[in-house]
Amino acid sequence: MASWHNGEAEPERSSLVRMYAVTGGRTAPRSQLAMEALVSSATSAQLGTTYTREYRAISELCRQVRSVAEISALLGVPLGVARVLIADMEADGLVRVYQPQLEAGLPDKGLLERVLSGLRRL
Repeated sequence: MASWHNGEAEPERSSLVRMYAVTGGRTAPRSQLAMEALVSSATSAQLGTTYTREYRAISELCRQVRSVAEISALLGVPLGVARVLIADMEADGLVRVYQPQLEAGLPDKGLLERVLSGLRRL
């Protein structure tokens, strides 16, 4: 429901209370999900209204492969919330998640260089 300010409707904003309700109060995903993990939609059809608007938005965003961090930013939700939602969607077969391969538990040097390069461009 839109609130009114000076006679004009303000856009509806996602609240932390809503995010708490959407994730069922969970702050950790069902499985480990790296922020650089890539996510793609597992279905070509649009999700129906039986799914939450967050699920529908993630499904639409993932028509193109995107990282967990990118989905979080585009939806305007905290990273932890995005991780929980994406992990739940993966468990339901709605998205596919491609985790980065880490050698001996160490981060990939190429990944770190790309992150550093991206930060410098900001």
